[in-house]
Amino acid sequence: MPYRWPEDTDFALWELDVLDRTCSVCGRTMYVCDHRHHRIFNLDGPVHLVCKLNHCPDPTCPAHHKTVSPEIEATITLPHWVLGWDVFCWLGQRRFARHWSVPQIRAELLDSYRIPLSDDAIEKYIRRYQQMLAARQQDPDRLQQEYHAVDSLILTIDGLQPEKGHETLYVVRELGQKRVWFAAALLSAAEAEVHRLIVQARQWAEALGKPVRLWMSDQQDAFVTGIAAEFPGVPHRYCDNHFLRDLAPPILEADSHAKVQMRSKVRGLRAIERKVLELRPPTADDAVASPEAVAVGGPVDAPASPPALEVVLDYCAAVRGIVNDDQGGPLHPPGLRMAEALGEVRQSLQRNLDAKTGGAPSRS
Repeated sequence: MPYRWPEDTDFALWELDVLDRTCSVCGRTMYVCDHRHHRIFNLDGPVHLVCKLNHCPDPTCPAHHKTVSPEIEATITLPHWVLGWDVFCWLGQRRFARHWSVPQIRAELLDSYRIPLSDDAIEKYIRRYQQMLAARQQDPDRLQQEYHAVDSLILTIDGLQPEKGHETLYVVRELGQKRVWFAAALLSAAEAEVHRLIVQARQWAEALGKPVRLWMSDQQDAFVTGIAAEFPGVPHRYCDNHFLRDLAPPILEADSHAKVQMRSKVRGLRAIERKVLELRPPTADDAVASPEAVAVGGPVDAPASPPALEVVLDYCAAVRGIVNDDQGGPLHPPGLRMAEALGEVRQSLQRNLDAKTGGAPSRS
């Protein structure tokens, strides 16, 4: 559906003409036969392009019925687009380099550049940006330039399924240059389907003339058999990320059991705190709310609490924070950190007991 421009839109008028007006067939000078009007947004505002179409005036010339468009139009925008290249590149950079959402892009275009676009229109141009980027990444000449100084290749393959029942997107990457080679959405993970991607990776490596030094994957059966068939003798290693992810459940389960056992031994904190609060004199906050304070119109002086009682309350608070800490993952299990922290508390208590000489224990 063509873009509907408001009637009061103020356009900048750009007239574009053919650079070389000589007919490529007969050599005669071409004349303007028609005009094509194209309205677009660029970052400076709305632009009205008037493209002068040329043709050869000689009816006997084979090129007489062909029109020639201004060459410079393609450097400003593409046919049927409502955005100029500058807006198009701005949109792609915000989406993929800065990871902006579509509503965020839409709001920024409207606020900063007065470009009103719908979410659907923005998503359509984002898809076109992705297609162009993929085509650029797979250009053979560009690949040859990128890998000119590379001695060998390290390839990896992995699949991502957004939801069960949906297509799985398989991506083949080269880790040395950190470059995505190609991707394909497959309905199934059957060996024959995946094998096609392995064959394509081999063809790319052969076109570059570079040996494959290593393959990495999560070692699905289809990957193992396909790589062994197409890359005989090439080592196939287990991906570190998948290895840790597979290793995490048993580690976290064992860590959870350890936490339960430690918590069962660290009990009675609330009883100790109640006992200390019974022995501790009223604090200044308690004195503010007392009847004596109300009668005299201000707080009464509360006796100082013995330092030993405050130390006990501090230890109780520290231990409660330790046993309630559930943060962390398989690389930093909370149970292991709990054991280390409780060991430090035990050592601190022992130091206070060893240093006790009849006075109050020191805080350490």
